[in-house]
Amino acid sequence: MDYKQELITTIHDFGCNLDALLTRLTRLSDESPTAVLIPALYEELERPALAKIRDHLAACAFVKTVIVCVNAPTVTDYAKTLQFFQTLPQTTLILWENSPRVTQLLADVRERGLDLLKFKGKGLAVWLGLGVASLSADAIALHDADIITYDRSYPLKLLYPLLDKEFGIAFNKAYYTRLGNYPQSFNGRVVRLFVAPLLNVLREVFGEKNYLRYLSAYRYPLAGEFALTSDLALHTRIPANWGLEIGFLAEVYRTTAPKQIAQIDLGIFDHKHQPLGQDVNSGLQKMCRDIFCSILRTLTETEQVVITMDHIHALRVKFRQEAQSFTHKYFLDARFNDLLYDRHQEEIAIECFEQVILHAGEQYFNDPVGAQIPDWTRALAVMPDLRERLIYCVQQDVAQVTAQFLASTLTSERVNPLHFESPALPAQTLELKNGVGIPISR
Repeated sequence: MDYKQELITTIHDFGCNLDALLTRLTRLSDESPTAVLIPALYEELERPALAKIRDHLAACAFVKTVIVCVNAPTVTDYAKTLQFFQTLPQTTLILWENSPRVTQLLADVRERGLDLLKFKGKGLAVWLGLGVASLSADAIALHDADIITYDRSYPLKLLYPLLDKEFGIAFNKAYYTRLGNYPQSFNGRVVRLFVAPLLNVLREVFGEKNYLRYLSAYRYPLAGEFALTSDLALHTRIPANWGLEIGFLAEVYRTTAPKQIAQIDLGIFDHKHQPLGQDVNSGLQKMCRDIFCSILRTLTETEQVVITMDHIHALRVKFRQEAQSFTHKYFLDARFNDLLYDRHQEEIAIECFEQVILHAGEQYFNDPVGAQIPDWTRALAVMPDLRERLIYCVQQDVAQVTAQFLASTLTSERVNPLHFESPALPAQTLELKNGVGIPISR
């Protein structure tokens, strides 16, 4: 049995009693409120994974607030998103991140000297959601909208170590085994074929740096599922590229003591897959490029490592040999477990990732700073009530959809299927940690 511990705490699942944990976490969450944050594209509504996530979350009494940050092309799409989540019993905020109101609010922030409109994608969604969640929750779990294997144990395992005060944990990241079905095979190519061998060769080239030891302690460093305290959420810069997960770990390294960091076993896991990509600007190759740039940046920022093109060339040469040695190990593991393993396709991926190292190195030298969204403490210094204004934007967006929906489809006898504010169904209140409540429409 695996008992291994490294720089950060690893919480194994040795057959834990989920029912007992559920009972205790539900009780703890009454004193320390929790939230689940889901950044999502509108297209996710049409895939089965998000419906499964929604239905399992509905049974999680320990989750007090659900926040969905959605990028919806039109107001009609936003209305459909509201309908999709209306069955959740928790306080639910559907933040339309690209709505005219949110865009105007961020434009007002820009007029005060902080330009947030230049950031797009998942990074901005995470940033907005963490800010809103920090108003009402002591602990916030974040995960993607495309998890095929989702069940209630995921948010339970992510949140519990933060609420049990004896643990002393401020950041808890998931790790898991990425296995696909039909046929069964290894997934997670970027972790297996890029990050794992890259970290080995980085230690060979630059020595045993603390940051590299820290990254190597994570069993699945690119997991998009983690939980953090609201205080940490406010003090964390968010990467604005495809290196979000690895860049977030760099922020945690910068702000949090190792004894406050944990990773927890979620078991077998799978989600939507990305293509390898045609070049370094697409697919998994783009992800690897941003990951490599993030690691180089953090080595310079935290370990005072001076990086040259000679280092990049050495890393490229060593990477191929190291990654190819991994394919033999994966082949043995797959054969023993009767898993499909296409070694040729694995080698093709490695060849692509090797080229990424060169291009990413050149990009790093051209732009060593990269794109990071400032932490929330900076934004609140510019506009102290920015989080409350975001919630007001949600209220107004919901009110607009409600009015349009009522005008076009409802009669006076029908019950409002969106559970929006009506004389028969008053709006819920988002309870803040200071005891003040903000009314929100559902």
